[in-house]
Amino acid sequence: MESISVFDMLKIGVGPSSSHTLGPWRAGERWIKELKEAGKFDLVEGVTIHLYGSLSLTGIGHATDLASLLGLLGYDPVTIPVENIDPEINNIKTFNRLNLNQERSIDFDFENDIVFNKKFLPFHPNGMKFTARLSNGKTTSSTFYSIGGGFVVKEERKNAKKQLQKFKQFPFPIVKGTDLAHFCKQENKKISEIVYENEKSLRTEEEIDAGLKAVWDVMLESMYLGCHTEGILPGGLNVRRRAPDSHKKLIGDFKYDTPEEWIEVIRKTEVKFRSILKWVSCFALGVNEVNASLGRVVTAPTNGSAGVIPAVLMYYLTIENHDAGFEKIKQFLLVAGEIGSLFKKGATISAAMGGCQAEIGVSSSMAAGALAEVMGGTPEQVMMASEIAMEHHLGLTCDPIAGLVQIPCIERNSMGAIKAINAAEMALDADSIHAKVPLDKVIETMWETAKDMNSKYKETSEGGLAVRVSLSDC
Repeated sequence: MESISVFDMLKIGVGPSSSHTLGPWRAGERWIKELKEAGKFDLVEGVTIHLYGSLSLTGIGHATDLASLLGLLGYDPVTIPVENIDPEINNIKTFNRLNLNQERSIDFDFENDIVFNKKFLPFHPNGMKFTARLSNGKTTSSTFYSIGGGFVVKEERKNAKKQLQKFKQFPFPIVKGTDLAHFCKQENKKISEIVYENEKSLRTEEEIDAGLKAVWDVMLESMYLGCHTEGILPGGLNVRRRAPDSHKKLIGDFKYDTPEEWIEVIRKTEVKFRSILKWVSCFALGVNEVNASLGRVVTAPTNGSAGVIPAVLMYYLTIENHDAGFEKIKQFLLVAGEIGSLFKKGATISAAMGGCQAEIGVSSSMAAGALAEVMGGTPEQVMMASEIAMEHHLGLTCDPIAGLVQIPCIERNSMGAIKAINAAEMALDADSIHAKVPLDKVIETMWETAKDMNSKYKETSEGGLAVRVSLSDC
């Protein structure tokens, strides 16, 4: 893996999970590429998908099986029309055929060619193996690991020094928060400015702006759709979408036709402390209700935590700064992406490795730091805000009922967003120079907590709420 870009931490994809949906989808795409490079693609007569560990235990609820197939079909999660997903899967089930990369139709039995193995592979809880039966009588296989946030790897990095080397291609190589603070002080720049310089070593300014604009557009669209789409979420829990009901009460009789007009309308609504809480919750719930229904969202840093950053950014745009435009959005996303990368480098963003502290905790930390900077915070205050947000998510377990990214996942995005705003405000009021807990220390603590956490609380649905509440209870 090379230097971690903002666009690695903020990816456009399809829900409900970055590690269990987007990762397996990308793994399918990568395997097709491998087959072609090895000259074996045209020999494939059949395919078997083996899912291991957490991908097996919660795979159906996270649509891992469907995502793997969509990757093999050659679709891109960024561009696929989400309304095409169900028809494509139904075609496979009905005709027992899989159109590999939209090029070769092969036999495929949906019930038998996707194998759920409860055992865990050694490297990571999210393992999967693709096996192809070839026309020459041979087979070929590849094993992938979905390590969180849509990242997919093939094997463990053997050497810790090599792991650190990957960050050195940036002009400002950052592995820890102390590195970030050092460069900000040395260059007399904000965190967003340091991050922007790093991004420019990978892309042109125009490409960066276009990419961040695309990320924000999907965030805004997912909030808008979530707040305007009624119904029951799929999966059997019969969870009713709550964002539309909340939105109707908040928006009143205002009229609008586009997401952009919607922002202006929200800015005109009556602002009270209680209504602010409700708006922030509405934004977060809306995104994750879209995510839970296989809609398009931005991993931030994961799909399960996709609502926190958009909700906090929308709060800033509609409540804190009515004049803010794209430059502030860009600044916010640059900081959020960098804070997320610190957690990925120093700990994990995978719930299968660290529980929900690795998803909602990290997203809240990202949002808190980003909000602190756009509200005028120093680099020290930004990192203090990020530290406070994570400190109060430490130990948060991942125990989704029925393996679905719905209960308690959707509500947790609302709670993570509120905590992020609170953390930013506390940091902005504090003497951050004498912060008692450095950001690096809380990242280290999160990782130690993750390693100590019982595996049943790490996205397996074998502990916590997942075993106390069943489908029949709902």
